[in-house]
Amino acid sequence: MNKPATMSVKEWITKRMSIQLVISEKIIDQVINHQFDSANDALNINKSVEISGFGKFFFNQKKAVTQYNKLLAIEKAYNNMLLDENITEVKKNAVTLKLQIIATSIKTLKPKVNV
Repeated sequence: MNKPATMSVKEWITKRMSIQLVISEKIIDQVINHQFDSANDALNINKSVEISGFGKFFFNQKKAVTQYNKLLAIEKAYNNMLLDENITEVKKNAVTLKLQIIATSIKTLKPKVNV
């Protein structure tokens, strides 16, 4: 059975597991969320997480700082683009959307890099 393009991977897995295990989607969704939250907590506390069958994953502080600085530079460039008087409305909307995405990434990464 192939995943429909309109459905997220998480939704698809939840639905498939619900059918196969005859358990409500709500319960499976709660288990999946708990697993991801626990892995995220472990990564935040220990800077690593081990997932059985997949391996051990580490938070690389040096790469995080590099990525954070890169995001700040991109954010500055996009802000400068918005200051250009000749920018079209379509381009302005696209840049604004990209800035929102960059801002979310910066907000997520900032506490982890201790900047």
